[in-house]
Amino acid sequence: MVTFITALVLLLLGYLIYGKFVDKTFKSDGGKLTPAHTLSDGVDFVPMNSNKNAFIQILNIAGVGPIFGPILGALYGPSAFIWIVFGSIFAGGVHDYLTGMISLRNGGAHLPGLASKYLGKAFSHVVNFFALLLLVLVGTVFVTAPSKMINELMGSETSFLTIIVFCIFIYYIIATVLPIDKIIGKIYPILGFLLLLSALGICIGMFIYGNPIPELTLENLHPNGTPYYPVIFLTISCGALSGFHATQSPIISRTIDNEKDGRKIFYGMMILEAVIAMIWAAAAMSLMNGEDLNVVLQNGGPAAVVNKIAVTFLGTIGGTVAVLGVIVLPITSGDTSFRAARMIIADYLKIDQKVLKNRFKVAIPLFLISYILTNMDFQLLWRYFSWANQVTASIALWIGAVYLYQKKTYYMIALVPAFFITSVIGSYIFYDPTIGFGLDVAISNWIGLAFTLLITALFFVVMKKRKALTE
Repeated sequence: MVTFITALVLLLLGYLIYGKFVDKTFKSDGGKLTPAHTLSDGVDFVPMNSNKNAFIQILNIAGVGPIFGPILGALYGPSAFIWIVFGSIFAGGVHDYLTGMISLRNGGAHLPGLASKYLGKAFSHVVNFFALLLLVLVGTVFVTAPSKMINELMGSETSFLTIIVFCIFIYYIIATVLPIDKIIGKIYPILGFLLLLSALGICIGMFIYGNPIPELTLENLHPNGTPYYPVIFLTISCGALSGFHATQSPIISRTIDNEKDGRKIFYGMMILEAVIAMIWAAAAMSLMNGEDLNVVLQNGGPAAVVNKIAVTFLGTIGGTVAVLGVIVLPITSGDTSFRAARMIIADYLKIDQKVLKNRFKVAIPLFLISYILTNMDFQLLWRYFSWANQVTASIALWIGAVYLYQKKTYYMIALVPAFFITSVIGSYIFYDPTIGFGLDVAISNWIGLAFTLLITALFFVVMKKRKALTE
């Protein structure tokens, strides 16, 4: 229990101390007019208060990631806490804050637009395709996951699953095309409260139930002997560092009323997501040892673990409420995934989004593609999403490093996590036998490190060349 409480304290201190340092490094300015005011269109650029924006942001970025990922990460034992705590403070929080604030300083631009400006126009086309692919995969995963959870909760037949999927798609279409303050802005604060209530209930339930949370050990306890590095950094993404957040933060950069709200909305909500991740990882470790957890995961997946945790700690009624809070997460990330995809396509093709008909023209093809993808194997979709997710995080952090370098401020806050996660994704693609090359883990790690050193050297060469051209 000492490890768990210490971790929560560290997360709070991370927000109060390091979050403030990141904000000071970026030099947020409360006197600057934000895009919500200068580009107001009543659809996507709509000023909203910081509390409403914060609730929308946490629901946008959360998905099932900070629950499913930490449950899978719990197989490693308490060492999983290390990545959640330090990853969110020094990588995830920085990633979310810089992406949101740099977007804000560039008229609410999405990741492809930022890549075009800071990494080069040629590279922006690749990022544009990659971001859209990730968003459609996320939207599809977040149709499949909640529909199955709702179906299991209701004890319905398989045929009813199709109806649930259809209903979720209808909601997604409405939320994607209507102005952000009409649907999302009104219901998200309520759903955000349900999310926090379910996490708090599980946390209290752990203490009341009495099962001890294992204390920190650096030993890898994974039953299958899966290496900690690089696998855990893709297993636990949401809750520590997630590139998906880079597609969501620009949505809120278009609704921020004052730049000084950025630390609370972007950095703060990443820390809150880490708290949720800590609770679910700790609950899984408290309730089951690695072997038992592995059996449940193999038979029913993370959703089965969620149900077991919720019912055990909160009883039937409280457990049902907690599961509903979990179901809310993917739905409220799926809708903004499609919304972000619509914005990216509209920005890329310069399609005016003030006209409702134009929004439908962009959105409908996305939903048709997503519906086709729902027929694919969920585990395969999730596996590709995990790797694509951290590739996107790497790109976003390199953009942050370039921005801070050009502003002649402390760019290392972005460069260090960019270096780290780039080496991770390089190592993983060579190690993983399913989507990668299946090489020995040690060889894969050296290849990942060599690749990252090359990218870092290129970063400094390009930055010095740009500096010379401006002098």
